[in-house]
Amino acid sequence: MTVSRRLRPTLRLRLTVLNGVLLIGAGAILVLLAWLLVRDALRPTDELVPGTTVLLSDGREMDAAQWQQQLVDAASGELLAKGLVALVAISVVGVAGAYAVAGRALRPLHQVTATAQRLGEATLDQRIGYSGADDEVAELAKTFDAMLDRIASAFEAQKRFVANASHELRTPLAVMRTEIDVTLSDDDADAAEYRRMATVVRDASERANGLVDALLVLARSEAQAGRQLGRRTECDLAAGTANALSAMRREVERIGLRVQTSLESAPVIGDPGLLDRLAGNLIENAVRYNHLHGRLWVRTGTDGDRSWLVVGNTGFEVDQADVPGLFEPFRRGGRERTGARGSGLGLSIVRAVCDAHGGSVRVVAQPGGGLEVTVTLPSADAPAVPGTVATAG
Repeated sequence: MTVSRRLRPTLRLRLTVLNGVLLIGAGAILVLLAWLLVRDALRPTDELVPGTTVLLSDGREMDAAQWQQQLVDAASGELLAKGLVALVAISVVGVAGAYAVAGRALRPLHQVTATAQRLGEATLDQRIGYSGADDEVAELAKTFDAMLDRIASAFEAQKRFVANASHELRTPLAVMRTEIDVTLSDDDADAAEYRRMATVVRDASERANGLVDALLVLARSEAQAGRQLGRRTECDLAAGTANALSAMRREVERIGLRVQTSLESAPVIGDPGLLDRLAGNLIENAVRYNHLHGRLWVRTGTDGDRSWLVVGNTGFEVDQADVPGLFEPFRRGGRERTGARGSGLGLSIVRAVCDAHGGSVRVVAQPGGGLEVTVTLPSADAPAVPGTVATAG
């Protein structure tokens, strides 16, 4: 197994072999050209009269043509022998150098492999940290580090989401169990006490059921983001918004909100259930995070290619820098798990629904407190292009 692994055609080995083949081939061509040039250049007797002789240093006379042939053969043989020796030496040095250079150049790839093999839940903070030349390998290393940053962020967000969801579900369950245990342990509990306990349990179960429903809607919306919607029906944002306002009418009257509406037709094509939840979440948030005798304004309309829904409300002040955090799950007004009503998934669901319908959502903090949320979706006459943009300000 070890021998097979050593002989495997690694990138370093292939680069070395390629460099060696090119180097040996180029050297062989140069030696051949030199050999041909020498044989062609040593022809001085070709211009002499046939039969001419030459007197050698040892006193012998030799035919010029014969002497020339001996000279050419000796020079060619010596050139060929020394050229081959030089070619072998250069090839050995070149192949060894290529192997070393390739290993140094590919070292970041080994770091990428080693880092990937070490990655786990407890080692997501490790990075390659390549500091070599700004070449393709450096670009690969930086890309890998950036990918690890995104994975670590997503992993932390997922852990935070699971922890928050567990906390939100545990609270109503704990309330129900406590109420049941306390009431059952009271031997003097009467029908009124049991009725009170039943009311508390019902309210807690409704809260847990609402959270589960919200989680399902969020998962369904995110699953369809960037994909073809499972249901595509022409509907009107104005109608869904009117229904949401009607559902919150008692709460609006209870806290004395002044409601201003301008519900013009806003036709879109999409999933009616998700779009109704989008409008419902915006209206519920605008009412829930408002204050006594505050204001609520709602507008819908279309400009041809885009249909839009605007929901604004008064309320406590929100820093514009904190607005992006409102889109995170279980964030209520920029704060985590404050004990306020609701699951903290409202704007997360709005963003996911917009993403699934190829729209955008924009949130602006209002002077004096409150928010204005603008949702823009492709109208029924324009093709939907998946990809949402959540912006602040």
